[in-house]
Amino acid sequence: MLKHNSNTIGLYHFLVVISLICIALFAADIPSPAFLPIDQYFSYQYDLIASGQVWRLVTGNLLHTNLWHLLMNLAGFWVIVFLHEVHYKNHSGKLLLLFLSLCLFEGIGLYLFYPTLKAYVGLSGVLHGLFVFGAVMDIRKGYKSGYLLVIGVMLKVGYEQVFGASDSVTQLINARVATESHLVGLLSGLLCVLCWSIMDNRLRHHNEA
Repeated sequence: MLKHNSNTIGLYHFLVVISLICIALFAADIPSPAFLPIDQYFSYQYDLIASGQVWRLVTGNLLHTNLWHLLMNLAGFWVIVFLHEVHYKNHSGKLLLLFLSLCLFEGIGLYLFYPTLKAYVGLSGVLHGLFVFGAVMDIRKGYKSGYLLVIGVMLKVGYEQVFGASDSVTQLINARVATESHLVGLLSGLLCVLCWSIMDNRLRHHNEA
């Protein structure tokens, strides 16, 4: 029981730290006497990345357009991680690596395949990656519900590529929903499943040797 509690606390700490980073970046960008132009320095901007500011590939995922955008993404972040807690509670270090990998793959994917998307902020692409990753891991553990989750997120992303996001969400976050990021995030999540599986297999063979 103590081990389980310790693992759960580690997972909780991860969620809190990422959430606080997103909140701090958002708060710093609010016009005030202590105003810092965070968006100018850390948002995903294609032309600036091309000129060498490669950190924006990752940091753009942690910024948000307004308070509703921030709250929706953080709520989704907590729900998705705890929905698939069983895969992470003994691997908090791997979860951090997974999160950073998804952020990086998201930025690289947008940069390589959507050069017309000049600016982007938000965690939603990474959330799609986390969701599909957890769903596929469910399948690997024999949970039939994983199939429904994978099919559901694929149908959602496919619909968005054809018809776009809902007008209500666009109005709520005061920006166009970058549905391209959802597709890139989904594919990044599948890529991370492959990498995770290879790491697990190598670790298993090493322990058996």
